[in-house]
Amino acid sequence: MNIRENIKEGIKSIKANKLRTFLTAAIISIGITSLVGILTAIDGIQNSINSSFSSLGANTFDIEDRRPSRGSSGGKKEKVYPKVTYHELLMFKEKYEGPGVVSIYTVITGQAEVKYGSKVTNPNQIVRGGDENYLTVDGYDVEDGRPFSANESLNGSYVALVGSDVIDELFENENPIGKKISLMGSKFRIVGTIAEQGGASGTSNIDRTIIIPMQTARIIAPERNFGYEIAVAVPDPTQMDNAMGIARGLMRAIRRDRPGEEDSFDLSASKSLAERMGEITGYLRVGGFTIGFVTLIGASIGLMNIMLVSVTERTREIGVRKALGATPLKIRQQFLIEAIVICQMGGIGGIILGMTIGNLTSSLIFNSGFVVPWLWMIIAVIIGIVVGLISGYIPAYKASKLDPIDSLRFE
Repeated sequence: MNIRENIKEGIKSIKANKLRTFLTAAIISIGITSLVGILTAIDGIQNSINSSFSSLGANTFDIEDRRPSRGSSGGKKEKVYPKVTYHELLMFKEKYEGPGVVSIYTVITGQAEVKYGSKVTNPNQIVRGGDENYLTVDGYDVEDGRPFSANESLNGSYVALVGSDVIDELFENENPIGKKISLMGSKFRIVGTIAEQGGASGTSNIDRTIIIPMQTARIIAPERNFGYEIAVAVPDPTQMDNAMGIARGLMRAIRRDRPGEEDSFDLSASKSLAERMGEITGYLRVGGFTIGFVTLIGASIGLMNIMLVSVTERTREIGVRKALGATPLKIRQQFLIEAIVICQMGGIGGIILGMTIGNLTSSLIFNSGFVVPWLWMIIAVIIGIVVGLISGYIPAYKASKLDPIDSLRFE
């Protein structure tokens, strides 16, 4: 018997036991469905995140005050460096010629009250100072109105961008654009509203934030000791190292750091939201693969049991074939092929079902497009073959070792 004949005999045996074959393939299918479905859903969510947040703080680095390390090193006291000043950052912004967009910003307070007419917000509103590039660098969108201009930022205009929570508290159904609010003892005209973000807490909550021009912040709160920062958003991630090198050299020149001395400032690359979510989805992939693998182990045990039963039922048939000259190798091939065919039947069904469930799940969570997980499909097919070989080998080996005379006597 050649391999083609073994395949025919395996398929013939499968057709003769349709219910048993269906139940066994269904077990395999459930394992493949869980594997492909979970991983497809994760891929769909990841693609949606990459698409939606591709500009949300992506590929940025910051320059800020150098933080002294705790304690001392070798008995020497840690050197304390002077703070990065606004004028140094302004000089950096004017002279920086590397790739990317530069923005200067600071947090003024996180305990402000905002008034409009007789309405007053809770005293937990965040006031930030920023320039005309702040929204672009941090990836925030203007929902209504416009951002303030470079002239408004440099000239200290009393204009403001307001978060959604502040709008809800003060204006309800009224259009806030052009209205004046009282903030930190001054009147500001709202020129734009920031699209709702949600989820964040502390001073990173943009929904309860009011952004005013940096120069205006320095006018209304001159006594405050601001901690200024500058962020550079680089459009091409392959240029990050180059941009950071240019920025470090320029900032060292502005701060007059001597050759051989360490930087008197901190320069660090920021992880984008998409990267952080990518780390999370990486862990989810491991979990999803583990769940699917455990399910497939149970399926392989079930398949092995079915094949052992099949060997017992077909003992006389095996005896006839061996009496006609079938070698142990050919007998093993027949049962292994039968196990692999059952696994692939379940695998194909599991791939289709898993891909459908995974895409449906990701589209319900995010408005993502249809994902065809070619990698996981190939892995599922390979796993199906491996499971068929492993679970079919013991029954196939047992069948190949049967004595033809004893087999023919079997009732």
